[in-house]
Amino acid sequence: MRIMGLDFGSKTVGVAVSDALLLTAQGIEIIRREEENKLRRTLARIEELIVEYEVEEIVLGLPKHMNNTEGVRVELTMEFKDKLERRTGLPVTLWDERLTTVAADKAMLEAGLRREERKAHVDKIAACFILQGYLDKRNMRME
Repeated sequence: MRIMGLDFGSKTVGVAVSDALLLTAQGIEIIRREEENKLRRTLARIEELIVEYEVEEIVLGLPKHMNNTEGVRVELTMEFKDKLERRTGLPVTLWDERLTTVAADKAMLEAGLRREERKAHVDKIAACFILQGYLDKRNMRME
């Protein structure tokens, strides 16, 4: 069993997958979205990855504002969650993603990646932070 983490955005979806022991998250891909309102190809690619990695649960980043209010991006994420659940039949857990993109960018900066390289990978790394936070919380409850 593995868990998939998703960082859903208007132009891209960062994808991470856990290891089989559900301890660590690894970034695997960034799905490029051609149009914000078109999700068919995005959902089809996610389904392919679910089969390939034997995923049984999905964690989806919830983009709340820093003051804990919800905006348009939260509404779009909730619609995406519903579509994911209907299409895949898997449970989708929402996870607070505040500051994950900032943390991902900082980690890559500390690793010495140039700005262009950071932009190319930030969504995948953010998906890792979303999933890793969920895995850590889940594993603390299991102890």
